Amino acid sequence: MRLSEITSYLESVAPLAYQESYDNAGLLVGEPGKEVKQALITLDVTETVLDEAIARKCDLIIAHHPLIFGGLKKLNGKNEVERCVIKAIQHNIAIYASHTNLDSVPEGVNGKICEKIGLENCRILSPVSGQLKKLVTFVPFDHAEKVQEALFAAGAGQIGNYDSCAYSIAGKGSFRGNSTTNPFVGKPGEIHYENELRIETIFPAHLQGAVVQALTQAHPYEEVAYDIYSIDNQHPQVGIGMVGELPREMDEKRFLRSLKKIFGTGLIKYSPLLDKKVKRIAVCGGSGSFLIKQAIREQADVFVTGDLKYHQFFEAENKMVLADIGHFESEQFTKEVFYELLTKKFPKFAVRLSEVNTNPVNYL
Repeated sequence: MRLSEITSYLESVAPLAYQESYDNAGLLVGEPGKEVKQALITLDVTETVLDEAIARKCDLIIAHHPLIFGGLKKLNGKNEVERCVIKAIQHNIAIYASHTNLDSVPEGVNGKICEKIGLENCRILSPVSGQLKKLVTFVPFDHAEKVQEALFAAGAGQIGNYDSCAYSIAGKGSFRGNSTTNPFVGKPGEIHYENELRIETIFPAHLQGAVVQALTQAHPYEEVAYDIYSIDNQHPQVGIGMVGELPREMDEKRFLRSLKKIFGTGLIKYSPLLDKKVKRIAVCGGSGSFLIKQAIREQADVFVTGDLKYHQFFEAENKMVLADIGHFESEQFTKEVFYELLTKKFPKFAVRLSEVNTNPVNYL
């Protein structure tokens, strides 16, 4: 398969536009047109993982954490990152990472955590703003359905769990083409009035090019009139963290013990227990301390995440329980996310799960 086929599919699920500004997701090593035969899935890229890929004849590594996070000014092998890049190039192994963009979609890291815990009625904990735009265009009545269908096919009109969302209102448009035009209706040099529908629909900002292209290809006019507005609405399907509910209430300690078993962690650090049953659970894989206040606002009984510092445990303020299960432990099932996506989409492409434990944290 072409490498670009695989990366394009992964980015249709978790667009690079959804990654945080500090992140470096995407194709880090390799040429998009390269042919690949086997992929190795891992959480982190280390020298041991590179050796495993070589031994198992995998020419693509798909990771959650980007190998190259900061800038690389030299490639002389002075640290592990540089040595991994050099070895990957020497052995013609491509490296791809899907990081905070995979954290930001329901099908990603946090959705898998919710699945493992058994949560129901799950939704994004902290939806993003500024990722949506509105398209307004004007179409002759007889062509409105065709144009709308083209816009929906390009990704417009999605609101939460609803698709094909648009609003239209009838009106009358006017235009006059000069002598070089060949108008769909009317004559050059004459003002023409046409009954049209004003169509409004929203779309994710990163799809603007595809949406505009679909509009211009489906619209009958030589010159298509349209407006694009940035809107501040939250995108309900994009954001960090998730919150859901247990099928039934549980005792706090019983829930914490179940977390320890599910995620196989050496220990769980937690804030003072509140001596009550828990049902609503917020989660954030990796380092989620920045979502503590949001989890409280969502009235979570427990917030499950990793990398909490000493003083951050005070931020629970006896309103919920904070449970730090570890960074690696919270994200370990991300490998399953990649595996399930790829094997479902490309059933004949070889996908291997890395057998290397890349967790740098040990427990005594």
